[in-house]
Amino acid sequence: MSDTESSHGIPEEVAATTHLTTHQPNQPPDCNDACPPSPPGVFSDDEHSGELSIDRDYTGVFEGPEKTLEVCFRKVGQEENISTVGEVSLDQVAAEAGDTGTRKMGLRQLGRTDLDRICARARCTILSSVSNQYLDAYVLSESSLFIYPYLLVLKTCGTTTLLRCIGTLIELGRKLGLEIDWVGYSRKNFNFPGDQAFPHQSFHQELDYLYSHKSLCERLDGDGYTLGPVTDDHWFVFVADQTIRAGGEMDTDRVLNIMMFDIDVNVAKLFYYDAYDAKSGESKDDETKRISKEQTSASGIDKLCPGSLIDARAFEPCGYSMNAILFRSYSTMHITPESGSSYASFETNQKLTSYKSLISNVVRTFRPKRFVMTLMADEGGMKQMKENPMDDAKIAVPKGVAANGAKTDAVFYKRSSLASIQVEDDCCCLMANWVMDHRRAAKNAGAAPQHNRLPSETQIITTRGRGMSVS
Repeated sequence: MSDTESSHGIPEEVAATTHLTTHQPNQPPDCNDACPPSPPGVFSDDEHSGELSIDRDYTGVFEGPEKTLEVCFRKVGQEENISTVGEVSLDQVAAEAGDTGTRKMGLRQLGRTDLDRICARARCTILSSVSNQYLDAYVLSESSLFIYPYLLVLKTCGTTTLLRCIGTLIELGRKLGLEIDWVGYSRKNFNFPGDQAFPHQSFHQELDYLYSHKSLCERLDGDGYTLGPVTDDHWFVFVADQTIRAGGEMDTDRVLNIMMFDIDVNVAKLFYYDAYDAKSGESKDDETKRISKEQTSASGIDKLCPGSLIDARAFEPCGYSMNAILFRSYSTMHITPESGSSYASFETNQKLTSYKSLISNVVRTFRPKRFVMTLMADEGGMKQMKENPMDDAKIAVPKGVAANGAKTDAVFYKRSSLASIQVEDDCCCLMANWVMDHRRAAKNAGAAPQHNRLPSETQIITTRGRGMSVS
């Protein structure tokens, strides 16, 4: 069977084109026996707000892969779309913001109280932030938030309720004279779907919420899609495009995400808080900042973002988050190191013509047993790339030296599935799975081959992962 077919022999390119429409949504693959029914009727922002209790017991597992929401805005009455990733001249910023010192315009004018409202809806909190003249980046208790003048990107993990913040975004945007231009929501299938709260207990439920929410239904007219094999890791995508484009103009935005599972145990150990010595007389805040920097350096994460302004956060008892910004681009990493379900993700919106070297460096840093890679790009962005990062059926990571000085063996991966689709006018979505090729590695080392063994998605772990869900 080729890697472009599912276990049922259906080409993934065909399977990926299935629409989940308002009238007859497909049953999402992450609902094992039965999907929890969506509450009837049209939703308001405050309905079902208490379905995830503050005192909800930790179940022994943590959902590492993030939910991602991207919302692009335009000025009310704007006839053409505004560039989303901050590609606005500083003269324009000064003219519109009226403040050459802070250079804030659009969504970047939102105050901390407004941002706290957004995060509260998703059940997460802001921990720290960094900024430059193009964007603001916030490390959250459950992943990251990035704000450009006309684009907001919010990533949350665990049992957060990400979609519940959209109504608040619409309200706050309206106060700034902005309206929604484009919305994208995506996530990998959950490892522990039973732990999720409304409206994230299934993709079916998420779509019902998006279609029926009274603050959204008048503005959003999007579709949901599933990419990848239903018998393996797959990717859910929802896109609603209200963009008014100038004649012939093509956007070039793109976002690459690498989700790595069962990372190397020696790497995972670096992200346990108590692996680093305490210092006498050091405050807790200073200790956290020091250990965060030490984890960044010891793992080699700083080398993945050369020249960037890095904001890192170590969690207790384990876990790690990092944002890095460089001019108009961001990179972000989130790590849950627990044995049995360890996970690390790397995402960036850098406009590279080739991602091959970056992908190799990221995978070499964490040496996972398997990884999922997704790319969401405008058609113009796809044309700017010299090569498609999903095209490599085999990826070889050469031997080298880890950040801590230890020698590392060569690692080989083979692609097990591939899917792609173009949605709305020009949004291209690609997704592929890779697994470690033990047979090739053994052959390269002259040893007996091992069988591939993927980690069980129901293994129980004993320590709390990165972050903390809050009400």
